[in-house]
Amino acid sequence: MTLTSDIMTPAPRCIGENDALSIAASVMAELDVGALPICGEDRKLKGMLTDRDIVVKAVAIGLDPETTPARSLAEGAPVTVDAGEDIRIALDRMKEHRVRRLPVLEDHRLVGIVSQADIALSLSPQATGETVESISRQAAA
Repeated sequence: MTLTSDIMTPAPRCIGENDALSIAASVMAELDVGALPICGEDRKLKGMLTDRDIVVKAVAIGLDPETTPARSLAEGAPVTVDAGEDIRIALDRMKEHRVRRLPVLEDHRLVGIVSQADIALSLSPQATGETVESISRQAAA
């Protein structure tokens, strides 16, 4: 059995819930990533922030990225998976919720992220293809 912790990218960098969107964008550019977890001062996950969120939900409607905090774009409870769960549970959640990146928790704290790239590098081409196809097909519907 492959555990989620076996393929996740460990110790993801968070953006603070009170950090400005401009800081988040700079961190994304520095790390060459399209999404960051939003974490509270307690290191607990508050949400996920994507580069698309910054552009579409903030800049496009006139919010100032220098003063708008990351927490303002955290919507609802984030979809997560436990580090000790079978990777099939993570894949099912990604498909069901149409997410390309899934935060991984251990004792209610963020310990990693499973991305489509992690899946492609670690699992069979069939599992990768089915996951990507399902996320993309449902998102287009």
